[in-house]
Amino acid sequence: MRVTLGALVLLAGGAACGRIDEPPPLRPVSAAAPPSAVAAPAERAHEPPPAAPAPSAASAPSCVVPTPAEAPPRATPARSCPADPEGNPELPRAHLTFVDAPGAPRVRVERAMTNTHRSRGLMYRTSMPDEQGMLFSWNTEQVQTFWMHNTCIPLDMLFIAKDGTITGILEQVPTLNDAPRSIPCPVSHVLELNAGYSRAHGVRAGQRIKIE
Repeated sequence: MRVTLGALVLLAGGAACGRIDEPPPLRPVSAAAPPSAVAAPAERAHEPPPAAPAPSAASAPSCVVPTPAEAPPRATPARSCPADPEGNPELPRAHLTFVDAPGAPRVRVERAMTNTHRSRGLMYRTSMPDEQGMLFSWNTEQVQTFWMHNTCIPLDMLFIAKDGTITGILEQVPTLNDAPRSIPCPVSHVLELNAGYSRAHGVRAGQRIKIE
């Protein structure tokens, strides 16, 4: 669920989890264009070609939090869940493919693209199909902070840059927990999946996704 550093103010008022005092968007770093290729002079054609240049900023993500080698402790579903006061809203649907993971696994996602839908997220749900998730999206890249207020399903949170790079994964996030959770990378999407999905399918930070 989406929240900012003003979450404690929200808790005092007893409102549902969500965004508070949206921070100003961070300006994405402009990547320098790679140097243009220059043909070798004819008299040097017999020499071996020069070494390939290092990957440019345009091809390598500028901010990635590596996935730990060892899995974190397993989180369990909540024993009881608060009653849902409204019922699940109908959200747009899409498919998301982990193009760099083994077998390119694919999940169906609900798209939370408005403040209201992002604020509610997966609250009050007691289960979610294995191949399903919720994708939170914004028009700009910025650091995003989430919590698990009224959220009864343990989750993996995948933070995704505008170009589709997974910049970091928070695994096995425990239920009914109001601690703010984030990574220090600006992103345009956050994907919530059932806890354990990413490691079970070889999904790691630095890989890319495709939204269909």
